[in-house]
Amino acid sequence: MSTPTRTEPIPRTGTRAGEIRDQLHDAIVDRRLTPGTKLVEDEIGATFSASRTVVRAALQALAFDGIVTLEPNRGASVSKPSPEVARQVFDARRMIEPGLALAAAARITAADVAMLEQHLATEAEAIAARGPSARRAEIHASGELHLSIAAIAGNEILSRFLRELVARSSLVIALYGRSGASSCARDEHGRIVAALASGNGRAAAELMRHHIDHIEADLDYQPAGEASIRDLLKL
Repeated sequence: MSTPTRTEPIPRTGTRAGEIRDQLHDAIVDRRLTPGTKLVEDEIGATFSASRTVVRAALQALAFDGIVTLEPNRGASVSKPSPEVARQVFDARRMIEPGLALAAAARITAADVAMLEQHLATEAEAIAARGPSARRAEIHASGELHLSIAAIAGNEILSRFLRELVARSSLVIALYGRSGASSCARDEHGRIVAALASGNGRAAAELMRHHIDHIEADLDYQPAGEASIRDLLKL
């Protein structure tokens, strides 16, 4: 795989609609656009100086990815995944990410290790900082590390699929996350990178599986309005 592909896990489309799709996609993943946010075509068009036809194409692409919902007569909005869909997202990640880690360990180069370590450094800087912009940087760095591992594994199809899953995970965490902490603990990322750097694919796969379990364990799929009085009064 060429170096540009590894540093940019998912190729960016060259069309205007593709550029808008990528901008909106990143805003959703970074949680600048939260679940349920209305995506008004005219407003997006004015922001990007694009026609409604181009904006509509971008929104349709995001709907295909499952992170935007299109409803007749109601327009587009950032998707609000149900608990069942949320569970399926993490089940899918458990199915593919350990395998990607195993494959990456067999292909990883010194340049790849340096790239992953840079992701860790960026994530650490964001964690140490304060404020919404630092939080977004932390979320972005976390997602990019997962996508970079997929790119190193060399399977473009699974890399594209994982990009969708990472985006959907961001929506799920925004809706159901309990701690408000990063979805990906940096120490777990560090152990995964260390296993990859040593070429220990089995360890990297197991650490990745545990890591995804840890992310989901921080979620509460019980809607706030459905708690019973008995549950609310428990000490």
